[in-house]
Amino acid sequence: MTTVRVRLTLIYSGLFLLTSVVLLVIVNTLLRQALHARIERLVAPLPGEAPVAPPAPDIEAGVEPLPPLSELARDLIHYQWDVSALAIGVLTLVSVVVGWLIAGRILRPLHRITATAQRLSLSTLHERIALTGPRDELKELADTFDAMLDRLERSVEGQRRFIANASHELRTPLAVQRTAIEVGLPEDVGEIRDTLLVHNHRIEGLIDALLVLSQAEHGLQRRDPVAFHEVVRLVLAETDTGAVTDMGAMTDMGEVTVTARVEPFLVHGDPVLLNRLVTNLVDNAVRYNHPGGSVEVTLAGGVLRVRNTGPEVPAERFGDLFAPFRRLHTTRGQGAGLGLSIVASIAAAHGAAVAARPNPGGGLDVAVTFPAGAV
Repeated sequence: MTTVRVRLTLIYSGLFLLTSVVLLVIVNTLLRQALHARIERLVAPLPGEAPVAPPAPDIEAGVEPLPPLSELARDLIHYQWDVSALAIGVLTLVSVVVGWLIAGRILRPLHRITATAQRLSLSTLHERIALTGPRDELKELADTFDAMLDRLERSVEGQRRFIANASHELRTPLAVQRTAIEVGLPEDVGEIRDTLLVHNHRIEGLIDALLVLSQAEHGLQRRDPVAFHEVVRLVLAETDTGAVTDMGAMTDMGEVTVTARVEPFLVHGDPVLLNRLVTNLVDNAVRYNHPGGSVEVTLAGGVLRVRNTGPEVPAERFGDLFAPFRRLHTTRGQGAGLGLSIVASIAAAHGAAVAARPNPGGGLDVAVTFPAGAV
């Protein structure tokens, strides 16, 4: 791929070579015409005089005969062509080097703009290019980019405030409703009471999942060193006690065996979101399993892998795994179809990649690979 710097260098050098060749041709042509005119005036006889023959060489004195003036002029012009061609060749090489340096200096503001654009994310929208220098096209481009970042930062901050307000406004009435159901309904309507509590809990989980998904998609406001292996161990401990995973979905199917192999690993990110990432992966692996199935959790080399047994996933449905509100098995669990989409969003916010593949005989193998810079 030819870069702009290479093209500018070729343009500079090409223009120099073209102008040098044109100048060389014009100068040598005029020199030849001037020499021929001068020679003609030297050897031409005056009016009324006979042509003067050149003196005979004195052979006895050992003096070499001088060449004719026309031959001297021809040799001089040939020498001029050779020297000029050599000088143009050397200066062309110099022009390539100088053109490369000048093009790099001219394009330096563009490299700065590109580097800033590549470095920016929703968590670093406060950064600006702040290009200094004369008011030219590049300065105008940088200022336009900074103005766009100002508008984008204000928009993101407004959405973040909306998420925070929505979190409070949506959770408060649901908490009041749950309290009213638990306290206000008599014991003789236990079945209705339990049904209302289940739906209340499900709505709270849905709202919480939507807020987490929105927060992850808006990036991280700050990054802190997080002992990711401790996060994984905490989630697994809570899963064993039923504090996180809805084991009620597995009551009629039997227990699921969870095994783990965790190595120390440090991630710079949000500990709450990382906890939710692991929780959703483990919860999904336990929820969509079969009686007496197993879940294997490993963290090694910056890769978190969760493998589980369970129903087979059709190949044509693999594209729906990380899409919101897509449930591949409607008969299992009561999820809203946001578990893996939240995993994908949280992973993207931390610069990690998520991949899933089917296990032989059913189930999934989901891997979250963190970048090397996460350590």
